[in-house]
Amino acid sequence: MNIRELELFRHLASTLHFGRTSQECNITPSGLTRTIQRLENDVGEPLFFRNNRSVHLTPAGMLFNEYCEETLSSWHLFRSHLKSDTVLRGELSLYCSVTAILSILPQIFRKFRKTHPEVMIHVQTGDAAKALNKLQAREVDISIAALPDSRPEALDFIELLETPLLFIFPKFFPETIIYSQGTINWERTPVILPADGLSRTRGEKWFADKGIRPYIYSQVSGNEAIIAMVSMGCGVGIVPRLVLDKSSLIDEVELLEISPRLKPFTVAACTFSRNKRNPLVQSFWNIVETAAAVRFEQL
Repeated sequence: MNIRELELFRHLASTLHFGRTSQECNITPSGLTRTIQRLENDVGEPLFFRNNRSVHLTPAGMLFNEYCEETLSSWHLFRSHLKSDTVLRGELSLYCSVTAILSILPQIFRKFRKTHPEVMIHVQTGDAAKALNKLQAREVDISIAALPDSRPEALDFIELLETPLLFIFPKFFPETIIYSQGTINWERTPVILPADGLSRTRGEKWFADKGIRPYIYSQVSGNEAIIAMVSMGCGVGIVPRLVLDKSSLIDEVELLEISPRLKPFTVAACTFSRNKRNPLVQSFWNIVETAAAVRFEQL
């Protein structure tokens, strides 16, 4: 077995989806299948349970996944120390939302690229709710995420900013909100909730604390999609202020005053302690710390 095969196995172990892994790792589905079969022959045990509907790791696959993580971590650390000079080289992987790319990372990226021009930054963007999952699955080195109330063990983080969590409603479709005796009837007013993540958790808690069972019209992945659906009159949504301020649809929605207000988000750069043994991660981390300190001094 070789490093490429271990990387393919690790990716498949995180996605549990042959099609997605073959696409994202630039390998044909048949080539990925042959790679997994070779690994299973080398190990002497099946690594995945697979049928027409699902893919799961076998007990042997779980043990082999731990071996892959340790081996690949040691390999990348070895490569980073192998150079005879002091110039950092290699690839750093990061996950964040599009909003974070636009509002948080530009200055950090500029500083890092100027300091370490030989390091490639591989950025994955997507739903902010997936940021910590990506980090826990070891698909990335660093994530920009909203800090949950209960944090994973050994998670290191640098607070970057705090942003309110808001209820929004469509500006041009006020009839979307149904009132009863002067108050919002949440059992009839359509609500658009995030499919998962911290916004959903805090929204559900807000309703539960009030003893309300809301009419959930839709569950959507991605804050930008929630804003779009609200602007079209589909319902009332919950989004962070940071995302709303960067949205092209900001003039098509209104803020809904509610009491009590939702608990705000603390957005942070996150990684696990073990990742900081990698000089690339530690160097990026140092720059984030400096940027965060400057930001808070300016507040």
